[in-house]
Amino acid sequence: MGLYRKLVVPRLTDLAMRNKHLEPYRRRVLGAARGRVLEIGVGSGLNLARYPPAVCELLALEPDPKLMGMARSKPPESVLPVTFLEASAEQIPLEDGSVDTVISTWTMCSIPDIGRALEEMRRVLKPAGRLLFVEHGLAAELNVRKWQNRLDPLWIHVSGGCHLNRPIEALVTGAGFEVDRLETGYMTGPKLMTFMYEGMARSRGDEERGAFD
Repeated sequence: MGLYRKLVVPRLTDLAMRNKHLEPYRRRVLGAARGRVLEIGVGSGLNLARYPPAVCELLALEPDPKLMGMARSKPPESVLPVTFLEASAEQIPLEDGSVDTVISTWTMCSIPDIGRALEEMRRVLKPAGRLLFVEHGLAAELNVRKWQNRLDPLWIHVSGGCHLNRPIEALVTGAGFEVDRLETGYMTGPKLMTFMYEGMARSRGDEERGAFD
């Protein structure tokens, strides 16, 4: 399993993230990024060339050395300054209140301590900062949820730690965020892994809106 996770899972992850049905979600979420941006789980770097001109700096965080190497090897397609951070989301190596936007695209499913990671994302955001995310997770239909819960223990081993049944909205709000916008629904594909949560959140109690109004 060690070699499988080290050598096979990164390639499978890269292949899965190239699904053409993910593109509209990716375009909308990245298009709303502003200022100094932290991307959680940059993976093989598929988002790097998709950030808008409103982003002045990108901090690309990834704990997997293989995926990080794949991201670093991509030829630059823009003048956006990128700093790669080989670290986990549970311990983000940045100062408090140092980024304008945190981006998470299909990453929360696989972070071991997702509660701690979301607290870290909240910590590094500026007072008027925003968390922008698109994730797959716990479905709305009871029957689909039952199968997600049944298969999750097996799926996490096959997929390298990806969970089918994480309640994304509850996790985000439970970490001290207030969700300003959330859209949910199935993407094309098997219902067990295609119920999407796309949204924007801010730190609860934040009265400053800044450029995100």
